[in-house]
Amino acid sequence: MAIATIYTDGACSGNPGPGGWATAIYFADGSVHELGGATAQTTNNRMELQAAAAALEFLRTFGQTTPVALYTDSEYVLKGITQWVKGWKRRDWKTAQGKPVLNRDLWEALDRLNQPFVQWHHVRGHSGNIGNDRCDEIARAFASGSTPNLKHSNAAAPKTIILPTSSLSPATEMVSNSAPIADDDSQLPREVRLSQLHHLIETLRIADEIAREGYLISSSELADLMDVNASAVTSRGDHWAWRNWVVSRVRREGNQILWQLERTDC
Repeated sequence: MAIATIYTDGACSGNPGPGGWATAIYFADGSVHELGGATAQTTNNRMELQAAAAALEFLRTFGQTTPVALYTDSEYVLKGITQWVKGWKRRDWKTAQGKPVLNRDLWEALDRLNQPFVQWHHVRGHSGNIGNDRCDEIARAFASGSTPNLKHSNAAAPKTIILPTSSLSPATEMVSNSAPIADDDSQLPREVRLSQLHHLIETLRIADEIAREGYLISSSELADLMDVNASAVTSRGDHWAWRNWVVSRVRREGNQILWQLERTDC
């Protein structure tokens, strides 16, 4: 039985914070097979990427090679895999501005698993689309610490899908009803673990340089550094802690809020 469409979604409480992801696979006979998981400390973008990577990994293990429509409500995922990834690879995983690509480990997994017959589409979130709404429900449940009852289709045996976990902290993933994936990063290939560590160190080094030189950065730049949405930055208030730094709102210039990082040993 062929797969007709796939929906994916991710959710995060706090961003960074507890997260969940979901994938719903719809077969031509109308049956549905659902996957989902939880990560203790992650970001919304990583959950969106993990959901899409889980969908592609399931597709690979299922063995289908005929066209499949994959729907995501994340323009970050859609544009990244269909447009930006070619340039990132050409620049050795650097953005057009020369910055390291955030979530490189998951982008590399997604790029490796992607197939020409996968047709990527954007679906507007919370628009009444059954597949998107169901994935949103599953992802939010996992993010809140619940274990939703996932549907299992006879067209596909349960799969164990191992994907890169968040570099922010170890996590436990749940897939295909409740099959556990270990939270031990040692299961990942050494080169992937080194890539994650390199990315984390580079992020911290950039933040330290910004603090040391007294540079002011905009909300969008700070969000890129933290790997969160810009709204998650502005919603935290004027003075808050992030990792080894205190982040303070300095002033507004035009439509931009400027922030300062100050290193702290607390």
